[in-house]
Amino acid sequence: MTPTDLEQRLRGVGPERYHHRHRFHLLMHEGKLTRAQLQAWALNRYFYQSIIPIKDAVILSRSEDPAFRVAWRKRIVDHDGDGVHPGGIEKWIQLAEATGLERARVVSGAEVLPGVRYAVNAYLELVSKHSFLEAVASSLTEMFSRDLISLRVDRLKLHYPWLSGGLTYFNARLTQAPEDAQFALAWVTEHARTSAEQDLAVAALRAKCDILWAQLDAIYFAYVEPGWPPPGALLP
Repeated sequence: MTPTDLEQRLRGVGPERYHHRHRFHLLMHEGKLTRAQLQAWALNRYFYQSIIPIKDAVILSRSEDPAFRVAWRKRIVDHDGDGVHPGGIEKWIQLAEATGLERARVVSGAEVLPGVRYAVNAYLELVSKHSFLEAVASSLTEMFSRDLISLRVDRLKLHYPWLSGGLTYFNARLTQAPEDAQFALAWVTEHARTSAEQDLAVAALRAKCDILWAQLDAIYFAYVEPGWPPPGALLP
């Protein structure tokens, strides 16, 4: 495929597999989740948020290109903060606190669902043990996130106004995610030259979508239907 053809194929993964179509998100956007269910989502999603800079540090460590490293390290600062301005992780804790959870409870990770934990660990394994091309391509779910974030902010404000003070995470990602996706997409379409490499890039993006979907599956099963949280999980 040409780079343009590959880009179209990568973009086509989103409508098919991105988690904007998951039943849990649909219920959220319809205002049909309880405070307890939103607490469970915020706590479990925090576990994923907390490994994003670790994931990006792994990718950074695998690159031999200084220009790539300069561009990619921005992601770590975006999530960890710069020591003065809070990053995405701190902002997600604020969102969890807005649901009524205590900071220590969220940060400890003790009540994270096993399914979420396995999915997050699978993401770390993908970026560390698969090819560097696959590691970078897996980040391209950010191509699809802006529309979901924009919709989510509007619906959370509408249906759950008590969350309004905890939505700063999403406001920042409206600009950060498209910028990051633009760089990663240009890199992948330039470096995936053979059909085998291009297939690997698409498969990695699909795998990342599966990881995001699996996290919501675990949350939905435990807290919506049938509502069976496993031993040790959060009991809102």
